[in-house]
Amino acid sequence: MREIIFDTETTGLDPATGDRLVEIGCIEMVNRVATGRTFHEYFNPQRDMPMEAERVHGLSIAFLSDKPLFADKAEALLEFLGDSPLVAHNAQFDFGFLNHELAQCGLPGVGDERMVDTLVLARRRHPGAKHTLDALCSRYGVDRSHRTLHGALLDAELLAQVYVELTGGRQIGLQLAVDNTVEGPAAQTRFAPKIGEYRAPRPHAASAEELARHAAFLEKLDSPLWKS
Repeated sequence: MREIIFDTETTGLDPATGDRLVEIGCIEMVNRVATGRTFHEYFNPQRDMPMEAERVHGLSIAFLSDKPLFADKAEALLEFLGDSPLVAHNAQFDFGFLNHELAQCGLPGVGDERMVDTLVLARRRHPGAKHTLDALCSRYGVDRSHRTLHGALLDAELLAQVYVELTGGRQIGLQLAVDNTVEGPAAQTRFAPKIGEYRAPRPHAASAEELARHAAFLEKLDSPLWKS
């Protein structure tokens, strides 16, 4: 099963008020293993960068000024995404910006039926705990020491590791039961145990002939300790 884990960086929180997408990072996974294929682009938002947003991801307008527009890379992005499920943390946010940018280009958006939200998965699996990407990395032992600022591709790489753990870990095939708390495309990655035909226990008691051969063998031993 092919899945795309992705993350975005933006100028703010709401595309409806003029905020734009400035970075996207995508990781391809097949059967929950990263293939090494990625898609990563920075975009010129054609507007200013609020200081609050720059503090989060470190992307200045000076850095982004010579980067392509989203429209210049939209077709290549859609080709990479294909029709695969899209995994993101707080996916409503990322889908909102992605679909807003696609609409600005006159392209169809990505349907919510393809959405796999790891924030929802984390809340179901660990109710009452912290569910930030940093907190989940700590919970599952994912090394984030090189993450000093948010970055779309780096965060997608971390999320890919967290997603594997959230959906059963690398040893998913050793589970003894199905986890029915996971829904949507992610549920297709769950292990479903097969129930085979009943087999009666194999007889394991020694036969009379075997007991006789054993007794004959013992008679050949010279003063065995267990007979003293």
